[in-house]
Amino acid sequence: MDPTLPARKIYVLDTSVLLHDSHAIDHFQEHDVAIPITVLEEIDTFKQGNAHISFEAREFLRLMDQVAGESNLHDWIPIAGENRGRLRVIMPRTPQRIDAIRVFNEDKPDHKILNSAIALQEEEPDARVALVSKDINLRLKAKALLLPAEDYLTGKVKNVESLYTGMTRLANIESGIINQIFEAGSVDLGTVLPQRPPDNHFFILKNGTHSTLAAFNPASNKLERVERSTAYGIKPRNAEQAFALHAIFNPEIRLVTIRGGAGTGKTLLALAGAIEQRRDFRQILIARPVVPLSNKDIGYLPGDIKDKLDPYMEPLWDNLKFIKNQFGMNDKGYKQIEEMVQQEKIMITPLAYIRGRSLSRVIFIVDEAQNLTPHEIKTIITRAGEGTKLIFTGDIHQIDTPYLDSQSNGLSYVIDRMKGQRIYAHITLEKGERSELANLASELL
Repeated sequence: MDPTLPARKIYVLDTSVLLHDSHAIDHFQEHDVAIPITVLEEIDTFKQGNAHISFEAREFLRLMDQVAGESNLHDWIPIAGENRGRLRVIMPRTPQRIDAIRVFNEDKPDHKILNSAIALQEEEPDARVALVSKDINLRLKAKALLLPAEDYLTGKVKNVESLYTGMTRLANIESGIINQIFEAGSVDLGTVLPQRPPDNHFFILKNGTHSTLAAFNPASNKLERVERSTAYGIKPRNAEQAFALHAIFNPEIRLVTIRGGAGTGKTLLALAGAIEQRRDFRQILIARPVVPLSNKDIGYLPGDIKDKLDPYMEPLWDNLKFIKNQFGMNDKGYKQIEEMVQQEKIMITPLAYIRGRSLSRVIFIVDEAQNLTPHEIKTIITRAGEGTKLIFTGDIHQIDTPYLDSQSNGLSYVIDRMKGQRIYAHITLEKGERSELANLASELL
């Protein structure tokens, strides 16, 4: 530690942090936490509704009430727990050094938060005061005013470039081993690898022009052959897609994540794989995050729940139509999908209504999972009852919510944390299969 820096730290939390994680005050170890009263005012405006941030707002207010007890929040109070810091609410005040409202020529909550933090900096000269925010622009403004600012790091993946891909390519494998996998269907792990890979890890094994696909089965401690299975008329076009379907079909795997760019087939494979297993599950639920305008959830939109969701869920319907169109209109496969939709065996549901439910014997597909926070991902997974399978798909480089990035989104988080678990499998799809034109655009534009 740099001896020139103050040992005591005070973190001033922005509204975006508390809506991202209502229990953020518990994650600053022995350091003190300050919350501007302007943040409490903003949190209050988010507490109504069914959106995730509304639940976070209500949970944070309950937590603050519990922590405060009979104490006066104007003064520092201890946060419960061993080696924990203190908490207080700070009032709006115009600092002597600089006034953010005057600098930016606007009286708005962000500038009041900046002023509160700068005033606390003047009040506590022996401590390092830093603003913590998920809002990049607010952090830049703080730094422009010589106020240290940081992102909220809890749940953030350190190095997204080395994020688990779920598969390994191995060259120069003995032909005998490849032949054994083809003929016997498996080979002892030790004959191929000196070390145990993560559970359910996938391999492309090659020797010149000979190759085979394999997956590590932790129960048998063997590399087992992965066949290119077809899912309701959809055939895998590359090795990674074959791996994705293998994970979706494996009854021992209860959680699957599929990451890939546009056109790699992640959503299509998840849907086709789910429909292929329709007899094994009571219902197929499909959802994708609704990115709302301002702090309004879908309840503010006109119409019934179907009308509200349809604009957001159109890509899911497109994939369903594509699967259906693998068959003729009079074919059994075509009619079966239509019947499943009518009977709500296939059902699109808003994520806002998942909280509090117990999902038993369903296969639940969550598309665009990169737009979820780590806390939202946890909420969904903890809803899984007996016999349920969860599939998360998404692209961590295509995020639509302002306070998430490739490191802090829920999809990256679950891939990083679940790696190697016996009931989990992941695969990253690399090759676009939508069309030659789409692939060219992804590469050149």
